[in-house]
Amino acid sequence: MPQFDHEGLDVYKVAILFVVAANDVVERLPRGRGYLADQLQRAATSIPLNIAEGAGEFSKKEKVRFYRYALRSATESAATLDVCCCLTLIGEEQCGRGKELLVRIVSMLTKMVRSGTGTGTGTGTGTEAGS
Repeated sequence: MPQFDHEGLDVYKVAILFVVAANDVVERLPRGRGYLADQLQRAATSIPLNIAEGAGEFSKKEKVRFYRYALRSATESAATLDVCCCLTLIGEEQCGRGKELLVRIVSMLTKMVRSGTGTGTGTGTGTEAGS
């Protein structure tokens, strides 16, 4: 099976795990909270999509631009989880699990943006997808 550049990035793998976690949150939201469900789904999905776009770029400047978009979507996702938690729509544990993934994503993306290389192969700080 052919592999795209983004599929080998640890940050991409963790971002996909977060999409699954965000979907679990969305499925538990009560009726009438569609605006939060939509916001979380769009922000969560935007993370791996922007990582993939960045990985496919040849220009370092363009790579970094897409990784910054992904970073912004990750922090937006964290804020959306906070809102859901503050409104007692999800529990602290579910919020915490999602935010743990987001902290890993933000950490990796920040390093990728700052280095300007955008390798995203992990840093040895527990950021691998399986940890």
